[in-house]
Amino acid sequence: MKIEGSVAVVTGGASGLGEATVRTLVGNGGRAAIIDRPQSNGEQLAKELGKNVIFTPADVTKEAEVSAAVAKATEAFGTVHICVNCAGVGAAMKTVSKSGPMPLEIFTKVIEINLIGTFNVIRLAGAQMVKNQPNDEGERGVIINTASIAAFDGQIGQAAYSASKGGVVGMTLPIARDFSSVGIRVCTIAPGTFDTPMLAMLPEPQRQALGAQIPFPSRLGQPSEFAALARHIVENAMLNGETIRLDGALRMAPR
Repeated sequence: MKIEGSVAVVTGGASGLGEATVRTLVGNGGRAAIIDRPQSNGEQLAKELGKNVIFTPADVTKEAEVSAAVAKATEAFGTVHICVNCAGVGAAMKTVSKSGPMPLEIFTKVIEINLIGTFNVIRLAGAQMVKNQPNDEGERGVIINTASIAAFDGQIGQAAYSASKGGVVGMTLPIARDFSSVGIRVCTIAPGTFDTPMLAMLPEPQRQALGAQIPFPSRLGQPSEFAALARHIVENAMLNGETIRLDGALRMAPR
């Protein structure tokens, strides 16, 4: 699918991986609706990028809010061709620690946002995509999800996060099959350790130590590298139903 002239919705699009993806899509002739929290940088980013970007605040776990965001994108730009799911949260806590068992509400919140929120956006954006006229390849849309290498080798304290991202990986192929008859592709990117706002809060020596663990290149991944892969997925019609690790060959140790 050509990015030029296409319309994207990007969750978590106000910062980090999502922001880089918005910038890449718009920089290549696309238009984008940033879906992020009301208190995010979404409004400022939309103003910076100009008329081809709007901010549509929403909680990805809320059906009404995501429906309204997709409707706003459709009203502004005509339809939706691309959906990139970058919204997510993390939680570092052992299943049972000295303070007792992990509170169930922590596990539930991570699953709600990372897994259920991703599915919520997929189904609502996909419902708009099926209305599109197919291109010459028969494509109506492309959906890209964000998992993590923690889906495959999660560390101590990552039970909730790994479960949520493993769920995203697990639903990628069946959803791609669900959409195959209408020409909508579905892929997932599983990033390793990336230089996102979450890691920006760490002291520099700790950031360098994390980067040094990556075989090659021995540094943190850049959001622009995630966005470059997202762009390739959109443009390569044979990528479908697949999860792609983007991690510099990193395999995480238990702790």
